Amino acid sequence: MCTTMGDLRVLELYSGVGGMHFALKESDVPAQVVAAIDINTTANQIYKHNFPDTPVWNKTIEGITLDDFNKLSVDMIMMSPPCQPFTRLGLQGDVADPRTKSFLYILDLLPRLHKLPRFILLENVKGFESSSARDRLVQTLMDCGYSFQEFMVSPTSVGIPNSRLRYFLLAKISAESSSFRAKSKVSSAATCPAKSDVPSDLSPTCPSPGQPVDKTPGGHLFKLETAVEVQRKISQNHDLSVRQIQDFLEPLTEENMQHHLLAPKTLLRYGLILDIVQPKCRRSVCFTKGYGRYVEGTGSVLQCCTETEIESVFTGLDRLSEKDKLEQLLKLKLRYFTPREVANLMGFPPRFSFPKNISTIQQYKVLGNSLNVVVVARLLQLLLSERFGRSEGGEQLSVSEDPLSGCRLPTACC
Repeated sequence: MCTTMGDLRVLELYSGVGGMHFALKESDVPAQVVAAIDINTTANQIYKHNFPDTPVWNKTIEGITLDDFNKLSVDMIMMSPPCQPFTRLGLQGDVADPRTKSFLYILDLLPRLHKLPRFILLENVKGFESSSARDRLVQTLMDCGYSFQEFMVSPTSVGIPNSRLRYFLLAKISAESSSFRAKSKVSSAATCPAKSDVPSDLSPTCPSPGQPVDKTPGGHLFKLETAVEVQRKISQNHDLSVRQIQDFLEPLTEENMQHHLLAPKTLLRYGLILDIVQPKCRRSVCFTKGYGRYVEGTGSVLQCCTETEIESVFTGLDRLSEKDKLEQLLKLKLRYFTPREVANLMGFPPRFSFPKNISTIQQYKVLGNSLNVVVVARLLQLLLSERFGRSEGGEQLSVSEDPLSGCRLPTACC
């Protein structure tokens, strides 16, 4: 059971479109966001559209003085610092990357606050856990008297069919939970013990459960995917603890569906590396800010014509003329997920919406920069619960247990 307390004063840094704020609402934690801070004007507009009563500060974090922070007098800080310095596809500049400057500024300010926040929740990409920025964060927290725990969590651990593995740190003032000792080792198996959530660079297809698999080690099948990758996708689709993609889709008119179909030139150029899923699949790969503009590695696409077998389309495709190849690919009726569907897969509730002037491309971009609302809500419940860091018998929570198995949330998120 989650602990009840008076309303917490919460500061949301790098607030984006309000994913953390929605997570607060979904968690039922009594709280008030006293300020949301971000420099992205489009994200701020969307945030204000959804939370008109929350003060949104369109300024750099370095431009906020120590006195400004002290006046806010917050009980909790939630933040998702820029991930580019740590992502595996980037230069991994870490603390030398200028985009880390604002985060280091926060770490410098924290020990000098008149009132330390009682709770801190931080989210970032896989890779942050091995960074110098993370080492500085941990040292600052220990110097300030915080106890903390770190997790690697993907939405599949809460039943959502989307792989978005992320680093999370939860911290609280040690005096409030003397039995909760700091952990410096990131726990990943604890959060989703039997799932494979690391996206494949080759973005393989979503085969049907009964599809035979070529056992040739390292050999490629009818698409640019190996037998190992195909088998992993089959295993994911057999995991009944994860819901089906169709639970997150919105009804589309024929006209709207046509608007989201992949263009012929996109099919011809990227057909062999598309990550194709069907409505009954229980998996999809991570959606990034480039979805809708770029194809490779930006997210899954949906097969609307499920009567057509993928294998029949791709077998021998490389031997066909361009005209015949396109004719084959068009049989699948592949489309992008709509922004609303991406939001559903990222745990945003039905009340989340975009202002009318925000383009589809802008919607994809801000969602790709956001986080999974349901995962954060569960972690918030854990952070503020009496069971955080201990079992019912008062012992330290074992790292082999699922930290998200406690406080219950509504299962419907779309």
